[in-house]
Amino acid sequence: MLTRHRVVPRLRRPSWARWRRRALLAVATGAVLGVAGTVGSVIWLRSGADGHIFTVEDVPDAPVALVLGAQVNADGQPSAFLAARLEIARRLYATGKVRAILVSGDHMDWGYDEPGAMSRWLVDRDVPPQRVVLDHAGFDTYDSCARAKRIFGVQRVTVVTQSFHLARAVTLCRHLGVAANGVGDETAQRYETLWRRGEIREYGAGVKAAWDVLSGRDPVHLGRRETGVDDALRG
Repeated sequence: MLTRHRVVPRLRRPSWARWRRRALLAVATGAVLGVAGTVGSVIWLRSGADGHIFTVEDVPDAPVALVLGAQVNADGQPSAFLAARLEIARRLYATGKVRAILVSGDHMDWGYDEPGAMSRWLVDRDVPPQRVVLDHAGFDTYDSCARAKRIFGVQRVTVVTQSFHLARAVTLCRHLGVAANGVGDETAQRYETLWRRGEIREYGAGVKAAWDVLSGRDPVHLGRRETGVDDALRG
């Protein structure tokens, strides 16, 4: 009896041209999604901060100024960008616009201390030390805003940073439950290359901010409730 053999068609390997088309399609799709995500995050951040960005002179009073950390130089002094933020906070305090200053920055490595440098700068310029509160775990903008609310109990704040960073900072704080307005520094624009680099960096940082909010992540470090801001305001 003859057995009928089934003929199995040979599978053809995809040609190099087909692989290239697939790769190009994947790259193009990724690029489109990347652009859409970036544009969407920019719109979200700007709309979230709309109506909440002011100058030192016209910003509404708030109990607390939140100064976001930036680079500290090897000699322990704030960089020009950070010093410009601190000067705004000093002026807010001197004019009675705020009653306490929360300085939030990176102190993960004990050899590098942004909040300590920020506090010293303010105290050296006649801000009473009991009015300055240090947050040593403000590792990024999201963490600083979340910890202001969850660790220090801040309800209403004036956020201080460079103007190119301000929409992201204000929107994140407001989304995380802090009624935030913001004042941005423009004086550091004289450092043209660094300023431009900061502006460009904001596009990627905006996408990260959107992801942080969508994921609802906790800050890197939470810890127990701290009363430093409460004490500063009572004092």
